[in-house]
Amino acid sequence: MDTEASHTQRGHSSPVEGEGRSRSAFSGAAALFARPGWFTWRRAGLLGIVCTVFLLLLSNFVVQPFLIPSRSMEPTLATGDRVLVNKLAYGSGGGPKRGDVVVFDGTGSFVPEHAGDGGNPVGEALHGAASALGLAEPSDTDFVKRVIGVGGDDVVCCDAGGRLKVNGVPLDEPYLYPGDAASKVPFRIVVPLGTLWVMGDHRSQSRDSRDHLGEPGGGMVPVDKVIGRADWIGWPASRWGAPGAAGGSGGGHG
Repeated sequence: MDTEASHTQRGHSSPVEGEGRSRSAFSGAAALFARPGWFTWRRAGLLGIVCTVFLLLLSNFVVQPFLIPSRSMEPTLATGDRVLVNKLAYGSGGGPKRGDVVVFDGTGSFVPEHAGDGGNPVGEALHGAASALGLAEPSDTDFVKRVIGVGGDDVVCCDAGGRLKVNGVPLDEPYLYPGDAASKVPFRIVVPLGTLWVMGDHRSQSRDSRDHLGEPGGGMVPVDKVIGRADWIGWPASRWGAPGAAGGSGGGHG
């Protein structure tokens, strides 16, 4: 009888002890948050710094927000859109493909080397951090365009129907701005290996590879200057989603 009684007492007492411990933990947490001075501006500032550093690291190595500064990629990307640039898109050895919308550093291809030298280093660093978080316009050396030709491609403007031809095959471009011609500038180029021929979707408003044909590099963008692929429109909310699909492309490399 004594044994049965002791088992019964333990059976009834266990939940009470557990409940007591839960109440004690809750009371301790409540006391911590109710304690005067648990929140201070110093702690808030430190938390803000930690979050900013984390976001900068994420932006530098994985995904970078990019603020679209112009109309050159309409209707795919509008001025003020913030796109998420996937910096790991080409990390496995596969390079950009025709139709990809890419962000790249145009130094040496679209803008001269050392074009940005002589500015305020502190101001440039702050602007760089803000643009890396998508809070400011990108650097004057960063561009967003669509890949039309990859290394080895023969790109021609234009056929009898006004379409670009890649490796002899007319290019279907459903992403073009309504009413725009594929190009009003005739050209024929063979893209050197390791480079890209890029153009904006709003051809009449885009300064792209066509505008640098007579310059060193001939308007070609080195693949190693590609920052990443624009995979997603993150803002505004009404435009959430992947950028417009690429059109069909010609045969050959890529």
